[in-house]
Amino acid sequence: MSTRALPPCPSSPNCVSTQATDESHAIAPFRYRKSKAEAKESLKAIVQAIPRTRLVEEDESYLHYEFTSLLLRFVDDVEFLLDDETKTIHFRSASRTGYGDLGVNRKRMEEIRSLASDKL
Repeated sequence: MSTRALPPCPSSPNCVSTQATDESHAIAPFRYRKSKAEAKESLKAIVQAIPRTRLVEEDESYLHYEFTSLLLRFVDDVEFLLDDETKTIHFRSASRTGYGDLGVNRKRMEEIRSLASDKL
């Protein structure tokens, strides 16, 4: 069992996390049916197909990506934690700079959810 945890969201509205308890930051985790290793590989394939995405860190149960916006080159950090006991992928998506994000982080994670729904 991984002892790694996702960092909490700041008070600013430019972050969503499956581990947040307040409504403005909370978002539902992804579920997977495959083995953890297969689910992680499927998730990596989905995320790597998104433009301007870079894998920064990876271990058995964890992925950390940087997403760079097209125009202003803002960087968002997206972290995934796979929990094999509950077959759940927890995640956090947060802007590095600024205050608001116009819902970009939530929208991105819902897009990944729809792309991943039948592949995990």
